[in-house]
Amino acid sequence: MLEYTIETLANNTPVCISKTHRFGTDSLLLAWFSQPWRAHRAVDLGSGCGIVALRWHDMGHRGDCLAVELQPEGTALLTESLHMANIDHITPLNQDLKTLPSVGDYQVVACNPPYFTGGFVSQKPGRGTARHEQSCTMQDVADAAGRLLRDGGKFCVCQRPERLADVICAARAARLEPKRLQWVKVREGAIPWLFLLECQKNRKAGMTLEKDIVVQNESGGHSQQILEIYGKEQQQ
Repeated sequence: MLEYTIETLANNTPVCISKTHRFGTDSLLLAWFSQPWRAHRAVDLGSGCGIVALRWHDMGHRGDCLAVELQPEGTALLTESLHMANIDHITPLNQDLKTLPSVGDYQVVACNPPYFTGGFVSQKPGRGTARHEQSCTMQDVADAAGRLLRDGGKFCVCQRPERLADVICAARAARLEPKRLQWVKVREGAIPWLFLLECQKNRKAGMTLEKDIVVQNESGGHSQQILEIYGKEQQQ
């Protein structure tokens, strides 16, 4: 039996989560950074509980959206969320992203990939797969995005700063050119703990550096910037 609790996004979209499949700041930042236009065809790779696809919906996206997840529980959680909210433009797909075909007609692909290539691997069901490159590598992710996107389509990813070179190399190998980079810091003056990168398929070199995102204000609460990203007007 599927066990879950429900989180509610800014515009009342429900998200079913479990102990294994939940979401954090990084996924919400990625959804905001990669937000498709209303009618764009989009893909959420490694969707987990479907948070990126659901946040896109919460922000107004209504185009065809494919949410690809390797672990059946994640797909089941998203399916339940879609049923609750009567959402029919998001399609959950329980499939290995390495087996996705060359489609070439999506306008946006986003992925919150595994962050780590080594070190301690959690033995908790699903957690090791989500956090470590066990089932797919950064190159697998970039290659899947390259097969799915049309020319000029954008691939957006969040990753740890130490993986920036890996991500750029993987993207370029898949004909995805880095075009926009944004660092994320916990507070002003801190070293970034995350980056957001947009690449575009078959485009010329040339990248823009966006203003840093700062998560906390001086008192330790959410910054106004992060509240706007979350879709909230003020601190609760």
